[in-house]
Amino acid sequence: MGRYLIRRLNLFLATTLALFIILFVATRWFPADLSYALSGVALPTTQQQLQIEQDYALHSNVISQFLAYVTERLSGNFGISVTSRQSVLNELAGVLPPSFELAFVAGIIALLCGIPLGMLSALSRSKMVQKTIMAATLTGYSIPVFWLGLLLSLWFGIELGLLPISGQINLLYQIPKVTGFMLFDTLLYNGDYKWNAFADVLAHIILPACTLAVLPFTVVVRITRAAMLNVMNQTYIRAAEARGLPYHTIVLKHALPNALIPLLKHLGLMLGPFASYAIVVEVIFSWPGVGAWLVSGIYQRDYTVIQAGIFAVALVIIFFSILIEVLYTAANPMSRKEMYGTN
Repeated sequence: MGRYLIRRLNLFLATTLALFIILFVATRWFPADLSYALSGVALPTTQQQLQIEQDYALHSNVISQFLAYVTERLSGNFGISVTSRQSVLNELAGVLPPSFELAFVAGIIALLCGIPLGMLSALSRSKMVQKTIMAATLTGYSIPVFWLGLLLSLWFGIELGLLPISGQINLLYQIPKVTGFMLFDTLLYNGDYKWNAFADVLAHIILPACTLAVLPFTVVVRITRAAMLNVMNQTYIRAAEARGLPYHTIVLKHALPNALIPLLKHLGLMLGPFASYAIVVEVIFSWPGVGAWLVSGIYQRDYTVIQAGIFAVALVIIFFSILIEVLYTAANPMSRKEMYGTN
């Protein structure tokens, strides 16, 4: 297992290096002065210009410039935002927690709804139930996320007036940011309107989380169904049935844990599409996350924000993809043999 972890760590480092190379090359294609694209300083003074040239080794060869670029970015120097004139790193730190919160809630919804329906589709003897569930998942998978988000906003936000359709919390509530996760911050708040604020945050996150959860929900249902059908035909399941174990015990204690292992692998493969969907959802619902922040930077040609946003999103996808692969291998050591042909 140690050798495997070293391989995964090397993969993470190599992929991150490739990400830096892509960003480094793309920065030189921006239709702006190189020092401006790197630092975000539009009209630098002579001293600032000299500092930028020194930090990024602009008068040296390409290799030195690349090493300087990587050093500055790893040290947290992403420059300043062209539009807000604030540190890009501080802005990034402010928009990442809402994105993680939205993704976490959407993931929980997808798993809590998808796994039981996948099991029901696999175990039910009713063809009508099976076809209904699979038709619903196929429909959900085919619906464009931007159309679904607008439709839910129209129904539940405008027509029925049940849920808010933009933002993370009502501006009337002044909740100090402790963790950046508003659901936790409202619970940590000791003011008079603590529970009202928590209910308001919960209401704000329902529509974007449900919209974002549709894609992983459909995948979870289909993978759980296929895995359960495969597991229920295994020899150890038939042996458990022959010993007279209750059916619910066989399903919950023997079949389900083994069926969830393939699901874990597919969750890692789904991170890329999930992240792209999250960006669209954040824009539709004006969610103050990294996706909406990145799109706003693209519209405003905020080059430092674009670099930081792409770097953050890509690095998160790389990290969690490798983490899920490691967890999958820990749960299913045989996969390591299949990949490398070694013990």
